[in-house]
Amino acid sequence: MRAVSRSARRRGIVLAALGAVTALVLAACGSGGAGAGGADQAAAGPPQPGGTLRFAVGSDQGCVDPQQVTSNDSVYSLRQIVDSLTDQDPATGEIKPWLATGWQVSPDATAYTFTLRQGVTFSDGTPLDADAVKANFDKVQQLGARATLAKGYLASYQGTTVTSPTTFTVTFSKPNVQFLQGSSTFSLGILSPASVAKTDDERCAGVIGSGPFVIESYTLNQSTVLTKRTGYGWGSSLWTHPGEAYLDRIEFRVVPESGVRTGSLQSGEVDAIGSIGPQDEAPLTAVGVQLLARANPGVPFGVNFNLQKPIVSDPSVRSALSLAIDRPEVVSAVFTSQTRPATGVLASSTPSYADASAQLTFDAAKAGSTLDADGWAPGPDGIRVKDGQPLMIELTFFSNAATNKPALELIQQQVRKVGIDLQLRERPISDATPVQQSGDFVATWGNLTRADPDILRTQYSTAGNNYFRLPPGPLDQLLADQAAEPDQAKRTAIVGQAQALLLQNTYTVPVVELTTVLGVASNTHDVRFDASSRIFLHDAWKSE
Repeated sequence: MRAVSRSARRRGIVLAALGAVTALVLAACGSGGAGAGGADQAAAGPPQPGGTLRFAVGSDQGCVDPQQVTSNDSVYSLRQIVDSLTDQDPATGEIKPWLATGWQVSPDATAYTFTLRQGVTFSDGTPLDADAVKANFDKVQQLGARATLAKGYLASYQGTTVTSPTTFTVTFSKPNVQFLQGSSTFSLGILSPASVAKTDDERCAGVIGSGPFVIESYTLNQSTVLTKRTGYGWGSSLWTHPGEAYLDRIEFRVVPESGVRTGSLQSGEVDAIGSIGPQDEAPLTAVGVQLLARANPGVPFGVNFNLQKPIVSDPSVRSALSLAIDRPEVVSAVFTSQTRPATGVLASSTPSYADASAQLTFDAAKAGSTLDADGWAPGPDGIRVKDGQPLMIELTFFSNAATNKPALELIQQQVRKVGIDLQLRERPISDATPVQQSGDFVATWGNLTRADPDILRTQYSTAGNNYFRLPPGPLDQLLADQAAEPDQAKRTAIVGQAQALLLQNTYTVPVVELTTVLGVASNTHDVRFDASSRIFLHDAWKSE
């Protein structure tokens, strides 16, 4: 095992694998950089402590455990209550100290030894020590289907060995090159031992972290209220000031209607909103609202299939659906001006992204001929029929983004022109995991954010949850191989093969890259994006 000191860390094999390519792609993410202050922050003067930030989001996943949530609207609040072992620089992709002041990585990426900062406590007063970290990582293995992301980051987890209150080693049975980046995520944010000991559902009702804010109250589908953690002093090395947060209080309000969120920000009822639509841009900027934007790395918004359902087990049907979607039209009609069509299985801001724009083209004629060749003949109402069965695909989507429904209604119109009847079924975001786990869907619409290509293994390996019921095959080996390859060039090549195989089989139909766009009032400053385009509010403050 070789030591990786702070000054020498970039020379580490695994860290170089994470950082080099990440730096190239993340530096170009979105407008607004890593965050932004007020429109006239210089005139506002130095940061002022105190005040309440009121933030309107579109949905609530129904859980306040960071290790069990995936929806951005819920992550916005929960990122504030937990600290992570490391942080990831959104401009360079480099892994930086947070709870861990340093780490060592074995040459084969099967062992990670961390040194913890001293004096850190959870908000219930218990120490955040090596035993607490071990309890968290051990329990992740026992969490249910909601903990998809946390489990993926700890793939092949063998155990955590504690050697002192501030040192411990996390070991894996196979090389796990993506773990260091995973240690920077909210999904592996450290919870108190008391919270870890709870059942999954008990944790969803309330947890205790060590972050700069604590949960004061949580009301399902209504609000999550946070208050400042008194005495906090162990923030990320990327934050601009040490010590306690500036804000006294943050209220996250669930406001499903996009127009109501926009109106609330215009009127001053709230200070920030998520899920901005294109119709909101001009009215908001006209009253001095800042639009902060950053492209999300990971898996773009698109269509995935339950391959156990006969209608979509047909590769010709899946291919035709992809060819029938006019991605630029969807983006220009529904999404903000900062948004881009999907050009690959991974978003273009993700390390090891491979450009597949030539394969993700709109070609209605080819879609029609593909269906003709497969025996799908046009019916009297324009919907194709084969062996008496109409070409109807039920697509389930979840109410966690205002753009979901209008985007899918437009896609529904587009694919109908080639004879595909796309029937839309909307469900609350809290149903996402149960629906996928049960297999009660034909196709789903969604995305998954992460600044590492291992997100493909989380999403598509049959060795994991395999929500899409993919058959075992060569893809599994590629996804396992990339997770074990410490050489970045070799890893990128393997990830490229996996992306090509996913498209070759049309296991997924990428449509649009998610770009997080927030509306922030002019008197609200230093709302900052992390490397995965979620937000940090420790440095945020409000001027008069």
